[in-house]
Amino acid sequence: MNHLSVSRTVSRPKRQRGQRTRQRLLDAAEAAFGRHGYFETSITDITREADVAQGTFYVYFPSKKAIFSELVRERSHDLRRTIQEAVAGFSDRRDVERAGFTSFFDFIRGHPAMYRIVRQAEFVDPNLFRWYYRRFADGYVHGLREAIEAGQIRNLDPEVLAFCLMGIADFLGMRYVLWEKQVPKPAVIDAVMEFMMSGLDGAGRTK
Repeated sequence: MNHLSVSRTVSRPKRQRGQRTRQRLLDAAEAAFGRHGYFETSITDITREADVAQGTFYVYFPSKKAIFSELVRERSHDLRRTIQEAVAGFSDRRDVERAGFTSFFDFIRGHPAMYRIVRQAEFVDPNLFRWYYRRFADGYVHGLREAIEAGQIRNLDPEVLAFCLMGIADFLGMRYVLWEKQVPKPAVIDAVMEFMMSGLDGAGRTK
């Protein structure tokens, strides 16, 4: 099911030079939206950040909302691809989760503005906001379902698990990467893995 109703009316150039210019505009939009917020950012701010003429902007994007939406979609794709590459080759779910969490923290360290940008999407384009998290969850659910079938984790609703684990990563990233400008130390990851695999139950607790 497609949760994103916004039409993609942006230009995707085939020539390398055009691709570079388009990427400069997206990177500039990320910096400007992250610094000023969507509503306070103008197209002039973006083109100034990218060091291109304002008319060049409209060659690639029809509006400020269009480049905002495309930025969220592209960074979502980049993040999911980064995690997929990091977990490739692992079969044990604990190893998959550790590699996935670590790659997530590494990614957002390079794109801290995306925290603010994705949260703004709730007000700029609610459909886009929901799509961002649902699209990420879809792949997560698939992997968790496979781990359940392999007997590596408990037989719980994989969608519920996916959103719980996404929430853990999101808030830990905010706590360490966004606030302290550092990737969580191994001890933090160890604690997360232990919690994920064992839950809150105290050892030897009687039921």
